[in-house]
Amino acid sequence: MNKQRGRGRPRGDSDAREQILQAGHRLFLAGGYRGVSLRSIAAEAGVDSALISYHFGSKRGLFAAIMQLGVSPADVVRQSLAGDPARLPERIIANVLAVWDDPVAGPPLVSVYSSAGGDPDASRLVRELVEGEILDVIAGYLGGREAGTRAGIAGSQIAGLIFMRYLLRAEPLASMPLPEVVRHAAPGLRAALFGRH
Repeated sequence: MNKQRGRGRPRGDSDAREQILQAGHRLFLAGGYRGVSLRSIAAEAGVDSALISYHFGSKRGLFAAIMQLGVSPADVVRQSLAGDPARLPERIIANVLAVWDDPVAGPPLVSVYSSAGGDPDASRLVRELVEGEILDVIAGYLGGREAGTRAGIAGSQIAGLIFMRYLLRAEPLASMPLPEVVRHAAPGLRAALFGRH
């Protein structure tokens, strides 16, 4: 008679979470974000792959934990795609910048993106995450022949906002209330995403 395992925490050592983090860190640095699978991380850590899903939810979640981010930027963008397409630019800007404005989630993001500018390994990981988990997802949502180009231009606008507001802290953007940023930036993002109609 087969016994089915009940729900709850998968079996594994109490230090499995730390083993997964260390294995993921090694493999991401060696193979890049796209080149690493959850199975390879589980094998490297010597744990069941179910433990990775249990502790981190997904590869994006594991990457965010390794980079010590409180939230996955890719998940924020994915969540923003749900809803009325006409309000997509406003949702993306509001949701992304709200995470960066958060006093807990924001500082680790600033740290990671700042270090990516001077560390080739960090730069490659962040670039692959942005390309594979953010821009590709936006392009898939948009569809059509120029979807990748439009997603790339939209991504550059969002990155520009982040750079000016959080890394350079350039005024007036740095102290502008979020609704005002959304109001000013949404038309440009709309044109990038959907073109001029």
